[in-house]
Amino acid sequence: MNNISIKLSTEKLSLKECYDFVDNPTCGGIDIFVGTVRNHTKGKSVKKLDFSAYGPMAVKEMQLIAEKVLEKFDVLKIAIHHAEGMLQIGDIPVIIAVSAAHRVAAFEACQFAIDTLKETVPIWKKEHFEDGEVWVNAHP
Repeated sequence: MNNISIKLSTEKLSLKECYDFVDNPTCGGIDIFVGTVRNHTKGKSVKKLDFSAYGPMAVKEMQLIAEKVLEKFDVLKIAIHHAEGMLQIGDIPVIIAVSAAHRVAAFEACQFAIDTLKETVPIWKKEHFEDGEVWVNAHP
């Protein structure tokens, strides 16, 4: 049974797909992190974001994170999905879902996964403002 779901996609991410993947009757806790595009950063109004990734390396790094989560925490399944391309305010660039027998493991594993993703996965974003745009690390 495959306990890892990794996706890097230009299609809209699905919260239901991630939830359904990790859902299991042996698990008493499912923790889900959903990153959304907000309308401001550092005092500036954001109009949209453009996410770009080095695909093969990004997928490989997300897989390594998921494998580490399964080794380090008492969890059953993990989904790590990230979007590429232009996203509007309110859109979802990242979803991480984790299932475990107990809530503490699910919470800790989910936080570890998003924190590690921000540090290691080669994904960048271009922030579009009213007065210009700038490329930044997607997860500073």
